[in-house]
Amino acid sequence: MADNNNKRDIRTLVAQFRKSDHWAVSLARDLIWIVTVVGGVALALFLICGTWPAVVTIESQSMVPHMNVGDLVVVVQKDRYGPFETWITGKQSGEIKYSDYGDVIIYKPNGLTSVHPIIHRAIQYVDNEPVTEIKGMKLMRNYTPPHAGYITWGDNNPSPDQGINYPGIGIIEPVKEDWIVGKALFSVPLVGYLPLHIVEVTIIVVAIMVLHELYLSSHENKKGKQPKKSGKKQR
Repeated sequence: MADNNNKRDIRTLVAQFRKSDHWAVSLARDLIWIVTVVGGVALALFLICGTWPAVVTIESQSMVPHMNVGDLVVVVQKDRYGPFETWITGKQSGEIKYSDYGDVIIYKPNGLTSVHPIIHRAIQYVDNEPVTEIKGMKLMRNYTPPHAGYITWGDNNPSPDQGINYPGIGIIEPVKEDWIVGKALFSVPLVGYLPLHIVEVTIIVVAIMVLHELYLSSHENKKGKQPKKSGKKQR
């Protein structure tokens, strides 16, 4: 009996929550709806792309002009929707991606999760042997990788990532397979500014929703306080 009473109480509370006209309850319903929609979209992106995060925002000019600050990039698994290619293998196959050969990859520099991933083009795979040239250009000094991995290069940068000392990261090493988050499938201009300012956008949206609910509540209260007109005509 107690279990049945509890179930009825819960159903009653849910019904009251769904039908209540109180502005705070209406706001809560709207917020739950937004969270549900956002969660559904995030789940769909994960299932389609196979990666997390499934979208990233370009925050620097290292890939200009092929990717610009504020672009939202959809990220998929490395071997999904076509074979993965470096600049070397892409040149051999003739496959052009983002106006050049090779896939643009999103990777965790040196495997670190405490810093933002880097999104640069995969140039070639190297092992522990000295590298004498990159993209067909002879190096002034041979580069000996500390381990096997991918050489990466931002399209707008003067040199590859490997060997550069990044603040908070150290010397960038060749990208191991398990450091790769995914590859860029396509990008949408300017949309990435929303995630970059997600806190400000969230505050503005919630403030608008609160003001809207307060306005509706005030409007309903004014209507309820108006005196009822008598149906009798005065003589």
